[in-house]
Amino acid sequence: MLRILVIDDDRELTALLAEYLGSEGFAVEGVQDGAEGLEKALTGDADLVVLDVMMPGMGGLEVLRRLRMKSTLPVVMLTARGEDVDRIVGLEIGADDYLGKPFNPRELVARIRAVLRRSGGDGEGSGGMEESRPVELGDVRLYPGSRRVLRGGEMVSLTMVEFDFLALFLSHAGEALGREFLSSEVLGRDLGVYDRSVDVHVSSLRRKLGPRPDGVERIRAIRGVGYLYAAS
Repeated sequence: MLRILVIDDDRELTALLAEYLGSEGFAVEGVQDGAEGLEKALTGDADLVVLDVMMPGMGGLEVLRRLRMKSTLPVVMLTARGEDVDRIVGLEIGADDYLGKPFNPRELVARIRAVLRRSGGDGEGSGGMEESRPVELGDVRLYPGSRRVLRGGEMVSLTMVEFDFLALFLSHAGEALGREFLSSEVLGRDLGVYDRSVDVHVSSLRRKLGPRPDGVERIRAIRGVGYLYAAS
């Protein structure tokens, strides 16, 4: 049974999520304190964290920042409706997805399942793909099995979402990919009118990869369309 750690100071919401997620086949543990939640996330056996941004004491963004220093544990953030800054900052720090409050529990379950599929937490692991089928383009080498990325022989630390964006870009190098396509393929959902998730994730990926050795930008923004990964 997959384990979900809910970090939210709202006890009533935590209890409701435990009941609903439990009915969907998840084992749920609720924590109302950010510092305690961070400790459990780092030392426990959770498969995914549902993390509220607004909490007294250590807030959700600080919990996420500290978590990402040591762990790639999947995180879905809960933000106040309309708080775009919190959502963008959360994605930049390393959240895998977000959902605004109030929300439909069914949508949260869909987001959780999509993130777990990307992380391999649904039990459909990649097996021994690393040895048999690395993906290479220029000085970038991507190992699907172990989800490692090397640039010029050096490890590049990517979140799971950034890894999946890169894998998609490499498989479509030289093609302009629309934001709607990117959202559907990587995030597993339609792109909302004001949804900047794709742009934030791709921006972070571009920053971590840097330009090619010849100075050419690896990923170019195509106005009105999306992004293109340079093929040569």
